[in-house]
Amino acid sequence: MSFDTVLIANRGEIALRVMRACKELGLRTVAVYSEADRDALHVRYADDAFLIGPPPAVQSYLQTETILDVARSSGAGAVHPGYGFLSENTDFVRNCDAAGIVFIGPTADAMDLMGGKIHARQVALRAHVPLVPGTTKAVESVAEALSLGEEYGYPIAIKASAGGGGRGLKVAYSAEEVEFAFESARREAEAAFKNGELFVEKYVLDPRHIEIQVLADQYGNVVYLGERDCSVQRRHQKLIEETPSPAVSPELRSAMGECALRLCRETKYVGAGTLEFLLAPDGQFYFLEMNTRIQVEHTVTEMVTGIDLVQAQIRIAQGEKLWFSQDEIQLRGHSIQCRINAEDAAAGFRPALGTISAYSEPKGYGVRVDAGVEQGTVIPPYYDSMLAKLVTWGATRSEALQRMRRALNDYTIEGITTVIPFHKLALAEPAFEHGDVTVSFIPRYLEEKLKQLPSATPSAAEPASEHPSRELAVEVNGRRFTVRVAGEGLNAPVANTKAAAPTRRSANKKREVATDPNAVICPIQGTIVAIKTSVGATVEAGQVVFVVEAMKMENEIATPRAGTIATLNGEVGKSIEAGSVLATLEA
Repeated sequence: MSFDTVLIANRGEIALRVMRACKELGLRTVAVYSEADRDALHVRYADDAFLIGPPPAVQSYLQTETILDVARSSGAGAVHPGYGFLSENTDFVRNCDAAGIVFIGPTADAMDLMGGKIHARQVALRAHVPLVPGTTKAVESVAEALSLGEEYGYPIAIKASAGGGGRGLKVAYSAEEVEFAFESARREAEAAFKNGELFVEKYVLDPRHIEIQVLADQYGNVVYLGERDCSVQRRHQKLIEETPSPAVSPELRSAMGECALRLCRETKYVGAGTLEFLLAPDGQFYFLEMNTRIQVEHTVTEMVTGIDLVQAQIRIAQGEKLWFSQDEIQLRGHSIQCRINAEDAAAGFRPALGTISAYSEPKGYGVRVDAGVEQGTVIPPYYDSMLAKLVTWGATRSEALQRMRRALNDYTIEGITTVIPFHKLALAEPAFEHGDVTVSFIPRYLEEKLKQLPSATPSAAEPASEHPSRELAVEVNGRRFTVRVAGEGLNAPVANTKAAAPTRRSANKKREVATDPNAVICPIQGTIVAIKTSVGATVEAGQVVFVVEAMKMENEIATPRAGTIATLNGEVGKSIEAGSVLATLEA
C-alpha cells in the first residue's frame, strides 16, 4: 500500500485540492491535462504534468489507458480520481489494480454494489434501509417507463444508474413527458459516464436533500461525520450546502447515520463516501443513492469536524486504521458552501463562457475558497461549469450566514457571468435565513426575482449591446463613488486626474446576435445533441426544437413564437456558437 507519488486524474479546483493534501503528506503529485487546460492552475501547481489529449473529456480525462500509461511512466504508485470523470468507473479501478497502482477510493466490488444506483437499491433492501418506491433493475425502454409511471403515479424520476451530480436525472410529470425525459437521461448518462443504464423511481415532491458523510478503513471500522443539507438545487444539481441541517434533530441524525453504517458494512466499503437521503415533509426519510467518492461539498464537513477528508482518503489507501472513533467526532459550529459556477441565473442557469478579466477572492476569519481559476483563465465549453467553492464557518448558523453574505460581496470575478448574484438573492431570502428550505426553494421563492437580474445570454428578443463599458472611480466633495459608463469611445484612455481615476474595465461584452423574430437563436456555445422538429413542421410558441449540450448539461432551445419551420441550419453532433441561428420560421 506504500506509495510516494500520486497522479490526480482530474482538473480544476478538485485537482488542486487533492494536490495540496498530497503535498502536506509529503507526497509527489502528477497532473494530467487536455489541450484546453494547458495553462490551468493545476498543471502549474503539480510536481509533474502530462498532456493526455484534445479538449473533449471523452478524448482526454476519460481515456483510462492513457492515464494509466502516464501513471506508469511518471512513477505514480496511486491515482486519486477526484469527483466526476473516472471517480466511479469500476473498469478503471480494476485496470488500476491489474497495473499494481493504488486507486484512492473504494474497491471495484464495493463500487459495483453502491456506485451503481440499481445495485445500491438492492443493498438497501437487504440492510433494511427505507427506499423510495422504484425499480431494482434496469429499465430498457420508454414503454417500460410508461408502465412504471402508471404503477407509481406521476411524477416519476428517470435516472442514470451510473449518474452523479444530477446528470442523467430527468423528471416526467405526465405520460407525455416520459419519452423526452427517457431519451435525454440516456444521452446525458452515456456522455458523462459512458453508461446509459437507467432506472425509474417515484419522484418525492418537495423533500429536503440530506446526505451523510462516511469514512471506512480496510479493517472494518466505519464512522459517519454528521449530515449536510443540500436542498438548494437547480436541474437536480446542488448550489448551496450546509451543515448541520436546520431540519435534522440529534435523533434523526443518529437514525440516518446508523442506516449509513449498515449500508457500508453490508458492502465492506473502504474510503470516503456519501449516502444521500430524501427527507419528506412528513419527517420520513428514504435512501436515494450512494456517491462512492469525495463530494464537492466535503468542505463544510471538514469545517465543522476538523477532519481533512481528502487526506483521510489517502491515509486509508496507504493502509492506516481510522485514527478516531464515532464517539470522538464532534460537530462544532456551522458551515455553508456556495458553488461559484459560470452560469447565467437570469437565463435559467445557462452555461456562460469567456475569459476572466479580473479576479479577487474574499479573505478573513472563517472564509475558505477552493478555486481552479485566476485572472486570465479561459472558461471552455467542455467541462463542468464550477469555478470555485466559497465556504464560510461560524460559531452559529447566523454567524456563518452573515460571513457568507460578506464574502460574496467581497468576491470579484469579471469578464464572465457567474451565479454570485443568485447566491446573494438566495441568502437574502427570509425562508433561507429561517432554514425553511426544500428542493423547491428556487422555483418557490426566487423564480421571479431571478428574471430581474441582468442577463448576459444572447437572445433574439434582446440583442446584445456592442458598446463596451468602463468602471470609473470618481471623487465628489471628498467622497469616492464607483460608476459604470457604457457607450462608444470608451476604449480611449482616461486622463489620470484628481477628479477621476480609472479602475478595471469589465470585459464581459455580450455577443451581437440576430434580432429576426422568426429566428430560433442558440444562446450558448455547445454541441447539438437532438433536433425535435423538421422543415415544414408546425410548432407552438415555446416548443423545444433543439437540445444543445454545454458544460456537461443539456439545454433546451425553444421557438420564439408559433409557426411553421422554414429552415434548419444545424445537425446532431455539430458544434454551434452562441448567437447562431438554428432554424427560421416562415414569415
